[in-house]
Amino acid sequence: MSAARGTTSRRGFLAAGAAAGAAGLGAAGAAAPAAEAAAAPAVRRVVYDLPTLSFDASAVQDRLGTLYDAALTDIVGINTTYAVPGTYDKAGLVSYPPGSLVRAGGGYPEPQRWTRDAAINAWSGVSLLGPSVGENTLWSVVDPGEGGGAPVVQQDNQWWDQVVWIVGAWNHYLVTGDRDFLTTAYGVAARTLALRRAANFNDSAGLFQGPGYMNDGIAGYPAPPWAAGVDSSFVLDYPHADELMVLSTNCLYHGAHLALDSMATELGHTSAASGYRTAATSLRSAIDRHLWREEAGTYGYLVHGGDARAGQVDTSQEGAGLALAVLFGVADRHRTRLLLDHAHWQPHGIVNVWPHFPRFSDNRPGRHNVMVWPMVHSLFGHAAAQAGRTDLFARAVDDLAGLVHGTGDSFYELYNSVTGATDGGWQSDGSGSQSHFDSQPDQAWSATGYLRLIHHGLLGLRLSADGLRLAPSLPEGWGSVALRGLAYRDMTLDIELTGAGNRIHDCVIDGRRARTPSLPAHGSGHHTVRIALSGA
Repeated sequence: MSAARGTTSRRGFLAAGAAAGAAGLGAAGAAAPAAEAAAAPAVRRVVYDLPTLSFDASAVQDRLGTLYDAALTDIVGINTTYAVPGTYDKAGLVSYPPGSLVRAGGGYPEPQRWTRDAAINAWSGVSLLGPSVGENTLWSVVDPGEGGGAPVVQQDNQWWDQVVWIVGAWNHYLVTGDRDFLTTAYGVAARTLALRRAANFNDSAGLFQGPGYMNDGIAGYPAPPWAAGVDSSFVLDYPHADELMVLSTNCLYHGAHLALDSMATELGHTSAASGYRTAATSLRSAIDRHLWREEAGTYGYLVHGGDARAGQVDTSQEGAGLALAVLFGVADRHRTRLLLDHAHWQPHGIVNVWPHFPRFSDNRPGRHNVMVWPMVHSLFGHAAAQAGRTDLFARAVDDLAGLVHGTGDSFYELYNSVTGATDGGWQSDGSGSQSHFDSQPDQAWSATGYLRLIHHGLLGLRLSADGLRLAPSLPEGWGSVALRGLAYRDMTLDIELTGAGNRIHDCVIDGRRARTPSLPAHGSGHHTVRIALSGA
């Protein structure tokens, strides 16, 4: 990570030099329109906080520590770019300076104004490492409401994933404590959820309708809704796809309701908070009622809507759905234990949807089917750590490290789950047949997925409105590890782990033994936290 760490200040990463700024170029070198470029500042300073991860064991450092540096390079050095006002600031909320955000990644045409990518990247690491950039990344996908009204998350043709923004926004507040941000974000979140509930909530089932959180391509679905001869790869072009009730999407809505409950509580809107809490409880019950498979010890993938299998459950394993069920508390402790025990792993990790749908195979894997998307795989690894499964967490990190090291330390979009090679998979194309897709390079959410595994898995960062608690998971054989220079609100933290496992044997903060490994949100200054772990 020499490009980022070679600056004079760890808190002042210069994303674009004077020449690039004058030319209207972002950190990734994407040209702004001429009129916008002329008005752009000559130098745009992007403030990031870049911690240093170091393992005592040199072999572990070479495998995992260097990958942390590569992830920072991907986000800060490659994918932080200029937020062209006319494109990325439709609601007038982006801040100039720094005037920068994190794009989705390499290989895609500009603009990359996608809600899911922006929110997951802010949630997975950008808000923590660069709060001003994380905030801009979130605001970049917010538009004025209908008729120029109060802002909402952009109302595009992938409406089912809009509420991930709510989760990312609440996480941003937990990282920063910025109440001005929270006040505006709460309004955006509440209006967006109300729109989605009015349009997509199935009252009889108690579930939200729409495709899977991650799956905008038809390769991620059984038949129906897939049908031969439809000239599109986009899921909503298939009959009744908008009526599916999917595990991941409904778990995400559950998380969005919990986030809005917390936002409303923090702002003193007690009645609204109670309503969101009640709705979350009801949604959780509906997910368990319709999708939990007691005989298999796991959740099904989806409930069919108005197609030929209406009301039936597809029993495929959805990686993102299982992860979000754990992370958002949909699965209780018993069900969490069972689903983690029964989860199927491919040779190179947790896949999007398993097993192959009949039209695919190991030789022609579906793009959103049996493929490893690092973003999904990392969510599952985080869920394993949060549930106390240090063994599965270690497997998730090792699998992802193997994939990325196998491609020259570059974070690609997706990988073949059998060979580990970069592979975009197969998908229906405009002719109604199948075409092979490329796996795009320098994917931000693949890199922030690895950062999630380190920050929230290994270090066990648990954020709340009151402060930060640590619940580390240090696998056997990794040895001692330290993350130094982590900024959290007005504090800078050095966190050191020794031993192995996830049981805290001893915690020392600033030289004094502490009863709990936690720091208050109102703290300031530099602090050292040393945690000794023993057993699982």
